[in-house]
Amino acid sequence: MAAIGTEPDGKAKFDRVVRPCLSDAFALARWIAGNRADAEDILQEACLRAYRAIDGFSDGSARAWVLTIVRRTAYSWLHKNRSAAVVAIDELNTSDLARAERGGDAGNPVATPEAELIAKADSALLESAIASLPIEFRETLVLRDIQGLDYREIASVTAVPMGTVMSRLARARQRLIQAIGTPQR
Repeated sequence: MAAIGTEPDGKAKFDRVVRPCLSDAFALARWIAGNRADAEDILQEACLRAYRAIDGFSDGSARAWVLTIVRRTAYSWLHKNRSAAVVAIDELNTSDLARAERGGDAGNPVATPEAELIAKADSALLESAIASLPIEFRETLVLRDIQGLDYREIASVTAVPMGTVMSRLARARQRLIQAIGTPQR
């Protein structure tokens, strides 16, 4: 009976700690896995791990805690389910990408076909360049520039010193600039 009594508290804590981080967790899983389907599997497994470990969470950074679980789950899942030589990229379709970039549909003017084509080309180039980064650089870049974590949180999530985080981020950005090129103005 004791397990039944603690279950609602665990669920409530899971809802408070993990649920607000699910979109960030999915985004990290997608960047690491390279496609939506694998990211969904990884996120599901990570949620199970988080639920089982929720009593061990002490009021630190919930986001860093959840992303650490997602990262570890992603690597173990990829090791178990995918050959190291396989790399897959999943692209968002144009309407999903545009909707995500605008933050929804409401109140936004309709873009011209030319603007959509340019945005799609730029987005595809950037996504391809990010996907081509070595995994250590890619995850650091995604955690900082897409997820918005600070250096200390990234160091915690990736289990590396803060200096390594800064070095990886600088190298990742440098490689992106080289891959994309300098914009002409």
